Amino acid sequence: MHSEDPDVLVLREKPHGIPGVAYAEALRQRLSDDVTVRAARTPAEERAAVTDAPVVSGGHFREALLDRAEALELFACMYAGYEHLPLETLAERDIAVTNAAGVHGPNIAEHVVGAFLHFARNFTRARRQQQRHEWRHFQSSELSGSRVAIVGMGAIGRTIVERLSGFDVTTVGVRYSPEKGGPTDEVYGLDEIHEALVDAEYVAVASPLTEETRGLIGRDELQTLPPSAVLVNVARGPIVDTDALLSALRQNHLRGAALDVTDPEPLPNDHPLWDFENVLITPHVSGHTPEYYERLADIVAPNVETVLSDGDLESLRNRVA
Repeated sequence: MHSEDPDVLVLREKPHGIPGVAYAEALRQRLSDDVTVRAARTPAEERAAVTDAPVVSGGHFREALLDRAEALELFACMYAGYEHLPLETLAERDIAVTNAAGVHGPNIAEHVVGAFLHFARNFTRARRQQQRHEWRHFQSSELSGSRVAIVGMGAIGRTIVERLSGFDVTTVGVRYSPEKGGPTDEVYGLDEIHEALVDAEYVAVASPLTEETRGLIGRDELQTLPPSAVLVNVARGPIVDTDALLSALRQNHLRGAALDVTDPEPLPNDHPLWDFENVLITPHVSGHTPEYYERLADIVAPNVETVLSDGDLESLRNRVA
């Protein structure tokens, strides 16, 4: 390959506000000096470089650009979700596809534990009193001794359990295949979710959105939770029934909710969820940390080496297609 032709092309994307050049540099640090990594800066650079690159990495892959990718063997998606990609076209051309599953474990798990502590330590009231310059004692609670339910036992769910290990809590997991077990004290299937939610004071939703999980946390599930419960959703908005959540909040059936994802999303500025004092809303940013590209490069760099060495593409880490 000519020196001007990259082995790895990073498309012009900025996941979490981080420029692609940072990702390209993280890859260079993990690859040998004879591997050329280029981060495209303009559409023209993308069109020119994609022609001979055996590996392309980005969040999206437009069909028009894919048509020019004559030497492509691997598309390394920057995101965990990949359903938005032109998978049929990629499959027809025998192009392998990998995703970024696993990169969000530590950052989102910390977000979840932070949300739990936010409610346990009553930080909402503390902030309100500070704004009023009001020095008045109040009581908070402890996370220690609580029952915590984690819906979803993927990388995020497992890391949440790890992060909770020092808090002396009882953990229960909910997953599609309970027979696979997990790191929680108990594991239940999706059809047993009520058994997991009974007496759970904290619930973290960290499962993928599927036909089975859409609306999984609805009116009945919220009724099963004790009124002291806190619900944290870092997965996808439609997993939680928004109308049912609003009803539970209005009837004081929940202590609070922390929502990094909503349904609809973005949340309209006149939506009633904004006005609940016991609802903490973040704009789908629980995974936005500078370490994102470092973890992604740890996944992609060995795959690049496999492709360039004519290795077995079936062995690629995180291969999804």
